[in-house]
Amino acid sequence: MKKKNILKGVLFVGIGASIYGMLATFVKLAYQDGYTTSEVTTSQFVLGLAGLLILNFIQTVTSKQKLSSPTAKEVKTLLIAGTSLGCTSLFYYIAVQYINVSIAIVLLMQSVWFSVVVESFITKKLPNARKVISVVIVLIGTVLATNLVNESIEIDWHGIFWGLMAAASYTLTMFTSNTLATHLPVFRKSIIMLCGGSIVVFAFLFFAQIGPLYSDGLKSLYLNFTENTQHIHAFNYSILWKYGLILSLFGTIIPPILFNVGFPNAGLGLGSIVSSLELPVSVTMAFVLLGEKVILIQWAGIALILFAIVLMNLPSKKEYVSAEVS
Repeated sequence: MKKKNILKGVLFVGIGASIYGMLATFVKLAYQDGYTTSEVTTSQFVLGLAGLLILNFIQTVTSKQKLSSPTAKEVKTLLIAGTSLGCTSLFYYIAVQYINVSIAIVLLMQSVWFSVVVESFITKKLPNARKVISVVIVLIGTVLATNLVNESIEIDWHGIFWGLMAAASYTLTMFTSNTLATHLPVFRKSIIMLCGGSIVVFAFLFFAQIGPLYSDGLKSLYLNFTENTQHIHAFNYSILWKYGLILSLFGTIIPPILFNVGFPNAGLGLGSIVSSLELPVSVTMAFVLLGEKVILIQWAGIALILFAIVLMNLPSKKEYVSAEVS
C-alpha cells in the first residue's frame, strides 16, 4: 500500500510539473498574437481565481466534515505572501519577452540554490557539503544551459534580470506555501494567496497599460521606465477565451492541486526531484512549438542542473537508515 502511495505521489507531481513546464510556451504564443504581459497575467489570475472558487464551493458542499476556516490574521498573512505568487508570474512573463523560453526556465530554476541560501539564513546554519556542491553544479549547468560560453551569443540583460527576479519570487512562494496556514484546505488557501497575487497583477495592468491610456501624467511616469508605448491600449478581452483558460488551468489550478496531492505521498525529497521535470518539458516545448534552437551544450547544462537537484534531495545515509528502522 505504501509503495502504491509513493507511485501515486510521483505520478501526480510529475504530471503537475510537466503541465507547469508548458506554460511559458503558451505565453510566448500569446505574445506572438499581440497580447501584452498585463493581459496574459490578468486573464490567468482572473480565470484561475474563478476556477478555484468553483472547486472550493464543490468541496465545501460535498465534504462530510466541516472544513477549517482561516482567521483574520491568517488571511492577512496569506494575502501578503500571495503577492510573491503574482510577482513570480509577472517577472517570468516579462523575462520571456526578452529571452527564449529555454533560457527563462533555466533562470527560474535558480530558485534551487536561492532556497539553499534562504534556508541557511532562516536556520542560521551553513549548508552541508552536498548542498554546496549541488549549488556549484547548478551554477556551472546554468552557464552551459544559457550558452554563455559562446562569445557570439548576446542575451538581453533585461531578460536575465527579470528571470532572476522570478526565481527569487518563486523561492519566496515555495517557502510561504509550505509554512503558512498548512491546516487549511488547499482550495481555500490557494484562493487567498491568489487574491494577494491578483493585487500585484492588477496594479501592473493599471500602471503599464490602462492608466497611461487615460492619464498623461501616468503616461509620463510610465515612460521613465521604458520607451515602448505599444502596450498602452484598451484591454483586449479576447485573451480570456483564446489563452486565458489554458493559462489559468496550466498555471494556477491544475499544478497546485496535483502538487498538494502528490507531495504528501511522494515525500518532499522525491517530490522535488520529480518536479524538476518542469525544466526539460519547458525546453522541449519551446524547441517543438516555438522552434527555439537548443544546442548540445545547453542540453548538457540542463542535465547538470537536473543532476544537482537529484543530489541535493537524495536522503543522507543517516536518514536512509532511520527510514529503514521505522
